[in-house]
Amino acid sequence: MAKVNEDFLKLSGGYLFPEIARRTKKWQEKNPGEKVLRLGIGNTTEAITPGIAAAMHHKIDLLSDRNTYTGYGDEQGDTPLRKALSEFYKREYGVSLEAEEFFVSDGAKADAANIQQIFSQDSIIAVQDPAYPVYVDSNVAGGRSEGYDEKERQYKNLVYMPSNESNGFVAEPPKGHVDLIYLCFPNNPTGAVATKEQLKKFVDYAVKEKAIIIYDAAYCDYIRTPGYVHTIYEVEGAEKVAIEINSFSKNAGFTGVRLGWTIVPFGLESDNAETGTIHRLWNRRQCTYFNGASNISQAGGLMALSEEGRKECRTLVDYYLGNAAIIKEGLEKAGLVCYGGVNSPYVWAKAPRGMGSWEFFDFLLEKAHVVVTPGEGFGKSGEGYVRVSSYGHREDVEKAVKAIVEHIND
Repeated sequence: MAKVNEDFLKLSGGYLFPEIARRTKKWQEKNPGEKVLRLGIGNTTEAITPGIAAAMHHKIDLLSDRNTYTGYGDEQGDTPLRKALSEFYKREYGVSLEAEEFFVSDGAKADAANIQQIFSQDSIIAVQDPAYPVYVDSNVAGGRSEGYDEKERQYKNLVYMPSNESNGFVAEPPKGHVDLIYLCFPNNPTGAVATKEQLKKFVDYAVKEKAIIIYDAAYCDYIRTPGYVHTIYEVEGAEKVAIEINSFSKNAGFTGVRLGWTIVPFGLESDNAETGTIHRLWNRRQCTYFNGASNISQAGGLMALSEEGRKECRTLVDYYLGNAAIIKEGLEKAGLVCYGGVNSPYVWAKAPRGMGSWEFFDFLLEKAHVVVTPGEGFGKSGEGYVRVSSYGHREDVEKAVKAIVEHIND
């Protein structure tokens, strides 16, 4: 008789975003005809920019002709795109990486979950708290937790690194030993950004403990303030202890197009294998499970890295940063304590009057008809906060903020 993977049964409740959708749908059924303004899920809303769209159209034209049609590409990504990524890191960040150290994928989320497959199942995992749910849930489903502790409101066996007001939402490295450390900056959900000095602490810790950092840099294009790093490899020694994941989703609007990359340096070291093994294993994993990213998406990604494409991406990011500024200013005007919203598309707002995260979610939905994301869904330390996303049409963002300001004291 077939049996289910019992590690999946250890996952607590429903996934955060489907639960938001369920509650929103239920409210709409009770209030037919009422428009909901969505500032919840980080899903881009503005059109693909002209140059990038034209590059993908051209690729479709090539695929429409048998003389220029191409089928499967390399599992690691098209060679021109990998070279362009290597050149991009050197040009914009001053970081030298080989093209072969880049692995093109269909997005950062999948890579953040899949990367842990090449590490031992008994690895001790550390995550920021709050954290993007996939870091936690994928490791629970991967057998690295004994289950959810209802009293502690955290998963057993995982190490949580609190990110809160007292440390500016930038966690300190673990006090004890861990094997894998998930970091995300600019942070989802808090919007916090880490300095090079703060990240150096994690790199030094990883060197000392022979740990590996899995660094999610999907929002790095939103950094506009000097002094913050765009890639973990700007930190000395990171190439020996860090894997970086990134994406075209939030700077080129590829949330539905699907395209990202993961950097696995040749120089990564592990406790039970020689240098270079981690790179080789990730290559083996991708060749086994993955047939490569869409060749149409990769054509768009290649254009996004060009001089013209970078200008278009910056314009798109500036639009969302403008939305974030409107949200932050409006919520603070309403008396809410807010973090993030600068160098980040997310505003991390503290619920008023001692409300819990889901209580404030329900309040805003009922009173202002605005959907946000409850902070508790990102972890124990997120309780009492909501994440407000800048991904929306400007006119809808302005309407949503106005509605919140008008109803916050209802």
